[in-house]
Amino acid sequence: MRHVVDEQQPLSEAVFLILTSLAERPNHGYALIKDIEELSGGRVRLSTGTLFGALRRMLEAEWIERYEAEDTSRDKQTYRINPAGRERLIGDLNRMRALTRSAASRLKMGGR
Repeated sequence: MRHVVDEQQPLSEAVFLILTSLAERPNHGYALIKDIEELSGGRVRLSTGTLFGALRRMLEAEWIERYEAEDTSRDKQTYRINPAGRERLIGDLNRMRALTRSAASRLKMGGR
């Protein structure tokens, strides 16, 4: 069964973290894995299968693109976020902000 990216669905945590990592600078697979681990405070450790499956889907959705890196000493594929991916990341971030505000408001009203 082929996984299709749905523009209306929230981003998975892995995709959200990959796009967040690429928002700062282009990167290759291993560096993405390490950066995501750091971004999540060590809570998320992506396997290479999860990472490269997500990268493939994001390439198909045209949220990221391959990037020709200056470091050609190794056969590393580098990726960067594009404007559509940045827009998608911002949209999901705004969705999560609205949810957090609602939850915080409800918690205050409950008095607990």
